[in-house]
Amino acid sequence: MVVHNPNNWHWVDKNCFNWAREYFTEKVANLNTGEIDGKYAEISSLSSLEGDCEVNQRKGKVISLFDLNMVMLIKGHVNDQQFEGSITVPEVAFDSDEGDYQFDISIYKETSQLNEIKPLIRERLLPRLREIFQRFSHDLLVTHGSDIQLPEDSVNSTFTKANQQGSFASSAGSKESKPLPRSQAPKVVGAATTEKPSVSTSGGNTTSIHLEPTFNVPASELYRTFVDKQRIMAWSKSFACPKAGSGPTVDVGDEFELFGGNVTSRLTHAEKDKQLVFTWRLSDWRDKVESKLIMEFHESKEYHETKLQVNWTGIPLGEEDRVRGNFEEYYVRSIKITFGFGAVL
Repeated sequence: MVVHNPNNWHWVDKNCFNWAREYFTEKVANLNTGEIDGKYAEISSLSSLEGDCEVNQRKGKVISLFDLNMVMLIKGHVNDQQFEGSITVPEVAFDSDEGDYQFDISIYKETSQLNEIKPLIRERLLPRLREIFQRFSHDLLVTHGSDIQLPEDSVNSTFTKANQQGSFASSAGSKESKPLPRSQAPKVVGAATTEKPSVSTSGGNTTSIHLEPTFNVPASELYRTFVDKQRIMAWSKSFACPKAGSGPTVDVGDEFELFGGNVTSRLTHAEKDKQLVFTWRLSDWRDKVESKLIMEFHESKEYHETKLQVNWTGIPLGEEDRVRGNFEEYYVRSIKITFGFGAVL
């Protein structure tokens, strides 16, 4: 396709969010601390990536604009004690300096012994993550910058051509980076291009979120709170289970409504005190659009608390903030207030 943009004068942008997800998935997976005094930690996967990522050009100048937050899952051991956990980075932005990144290290089923891994993670993993984040802008421009411009030999304006040369000269000034296997050779395109996020089986672009609220209660009690009909009625202030048996709990296959019918959910999998999986949709979503809500219960007997690991996929694009806010307010906060399962912020 030919860019209808004489001398690269007009604003052109390209959505690169999917590429960013692939980039970080590849870059962070299997980063590890090495075995040090019986301690070991590695990043097992990128659990979620949210935000915006694009490259833009106007008057020949190419820039990257991104503001991302991510959650990476970790695993390892301290002596003979295995652990799983996560590293959350609230912001990776186009204007972030190396010292700006914040890291929240969470160990599931936390104990004082397992907490010994955190200093090693800070020493061995976080500096490498900072390097990856600092490289991202450069690699983003190298991979996608040429896609939104006419080649130099098609530009007559000395002003825009100088901007174009300057953009890639400053990018090339960084340390060399091997291109990702998924990267394609630069191509010239027409108007602004878009990389589509993942598409649900029912149609439409979707995204995911990751949450880790903590409750001061054993896993068995928190698990019951999500399946016991009387408890659900108490914290939701509204509950209907039209497709269920007459027993006291929600069983696999049961469909129910919460909050006056604003939420419809169905329990699809249950592992007692360990995992619950639901389909979940808001009443104003398009027909047949359902997200998948996975809850995993990680109890720390030493600290008398349970971390609820929430992996939520299939959320319609643009609805993630609404879904997150509703869950934190009407699930987490309401449960804590109703049953006294933790401090309410």
